[in-house]
Amino acid sequence: MRRRMPSIPRTALALALTAAAALAATAGAAADGLSDHEPDGQSGRSTQNVEYFTGPNGHPRHTRVPASAPLSAKEKTAIKGDGDVVPIVQKGPVESKLDVVFVGDGYTASQQEDFHADVRAKWAKVAAVEPYASYKDLFNVWAVDAVSRDSGVSGDPTADVRRNTALGSYFFCDNTERLLCVDTNKVEAYASKAADPDLVIVLANSTKYGGAGYNDITSPSGYDGIATASSDHAQSDQVAIHETGHSLGKLADEYWYDDSSYTGPEPGDSNISTLSAADMSAQQKKWYRWIGQTSPDGGAVGAYEGGGYHAHGLNRPTENSIMRTLGREFNLPGREAMIAGFHRHAPVLTGATPTTRSAVGRDQRFAVRAAEGVRLRWYVDGHPVSVAARDAARPTPRVLGVPADGRPHTVTVRATDPTRSVRDPQLRKLLTETRTWRTKG
Repeated sequence: MRRRMPSIPRTALALALTAAAALAATAGAAADGLSDHEPDGQSGRSTQNVEYFTGPNGHPRHTRVPASAPLSAKEKTAIKGDGDVVPIVQKGPVESKLDVVFVGDGYTASQQEDFHADVRAKWAKVAAVEPYASYKDLFNVWAVDAVSRDSGVSGDPTADVRRNTALGSYFFCDNTERLLCVDTNKVEAYASKAADPDLVIVLANSTKYGGAGYNDITSPSGYDGIATASSDHAQSDQVAIHETGHSLGKLADEYWYDDSSYTGPEPGDSNISTLSAADMSAQQKKWYRWIGQTSPDGGAVGAYEGGGYHAHGLNRPTENSIMRTLGREFNLPGREAMIAGFHRHAPVLTGATPTTRSAVGRDQRFAVRAAEGVRLRWYVDGHPVSVAARDAARPTPRVLGVPADGRPHTVTVRATDPTRSVRDPQLRKLLTETRTWRTKG
């Protein structure tokens, strides 16, 4: 593992405490639309909920930290002149792919190529995890260069270390060493330079283990949440993967803090429930379609007590998925939710001849673009075409067997992701699209 930052001498304890307090103060007062604006009860400042990870194989925790201050005119001007967008992986137009945007912090002007290399390495690790591995062609990946004055980030290796960086990243946030906080308004300003950010990950130039998930923010640019992770810790990618379970899969946390009991209504989250396995099956609710199936994270899908921060009253699908402990895999219901989340941003049918054009001539081609692995099926007047033509991407009415009888006919294509990992009919609607045209008589 490489260290690209200069060493900084440790200061006296009093100075360290002062520096740590100053770090917390830099988070500011109001989030300008990026926090939930809940006062912290002492200073009256707005706060935002963050999730953090105390160790590579530990259970996450939640805390509240001061929300980021609105950007000053000087900061907006500086950011406007910064932030080149560099393509890392390009699989197609942004409107047809899920666009992952990495923003770097603690990288100087001369270290931007290091940042790009770190993005490639980090994405390779994320993309090796299922269901990412099976759907890697759905993703574009972009690096947004944020030039920092200093190399490295604050709080590394100790709380007294201060560095001047583009996004203000710092460890020891909320007096928690592994909590890597960031100025979310600055992240928004940089991330919005990408054409269509769907998922945003801040990569801090550090070998120190840590990260955070900002899951309660709604970005003006359209992405849900921000994940932070250190660039050069071998397991920091697990932080980002867990956070995408929230932002893309809309999955709840499957861990708990203490011996508390949940007494509320049935949660809307797909992976926690008040119901037992027998009740799910009888009522055909939640993950009943997966009960009894062997899950990739170990064991069989059932209803295991504990989840949603409570030890009792809520059940989770499996004993120990990545939504409970880092280093694990998504369980079967989790994979189902993730795949559906991918297709919310990356449709199965990515382009086609407009259906609003005038009637298609007998020898004119239907141009259809579909995501990798998507199955195409063609229909003429509602009837399936011959096996030889049913997977064609650029057929003509003649090839599809449209009758040459002088009468108008309809041609329909249905694009479907054939995966068996999505069983819920409501989610499968995201995996199927159709287009219908009228042909000339």
